[in-house]
Amino acid sequence: MPSRSRNTLLRALGALVAFACLVGATVAAPGAAAQTPTGGAVFTPPPPPPAKAALVDGRVIAPASAPTRVKRVIEAANRIVEKPYIYGGGHKAYLSGVLDAGYDCSGAVSYALYGGRFLRSPLPSGSLMGWGQEGTGRWITVYANGGHAYVVVAGLRFDTSMRDPDAPGPSTGPRWSKTLRRSSSFVARHPGGY
Repeated sequence: MPSRSRNTLLRALGALVAFACLVGATVAAPGAAAQTPTGGAVFTPPPPPPAKAALVDGRVIAPASAPTRVKRVIEAANRIVEKPYIYGGGHKAYLSGVLDAGYDCSGAVSYALYGGRFLRSPLPSGSLMGWGQEGTGRWITVYANGGHAYVVVAGLRFDTSMRDPDAPGPSTGPRWSKTLRRSSSFVARHPGGY
């Protein structure tokens, strides 16, 4: 019996942590933006991509004109769509062909960027605030703050929260979305040239 109670408690704690991450990603504490190393984030929407990707059955089809590295980011993200949200998931060393059981926000973004060879190892969301170059990119823009990260690739958002209602799979975890989110608490970063 103690084992069952412990498992129930762990599931409840996991659900509470996932909920806190989702809420924390959309609501910033007063004055939080002023404390960022960038001196305060101002939301900058990504520019329209040179060509927009297509979202079909929860997976993205890269535009034919997209650079190879952008296509690889999309391919990597597609591999983990429908994985559940797991706090700390996706932060192990990358091994060829081995996926984690689930991914948190920065683990999902890191894995997608790793697919395009923009990262060698996963980064937490706070570190993604200083990754790459400042501002939005033509093809790829990472949005990060101290508690959440997501990426927009070829005009579509890859995120673990605020998913589209028709997204397949469990109710949490990395998903593609046609809906862009707007928040001044995120810093925009991009890989040079993309």
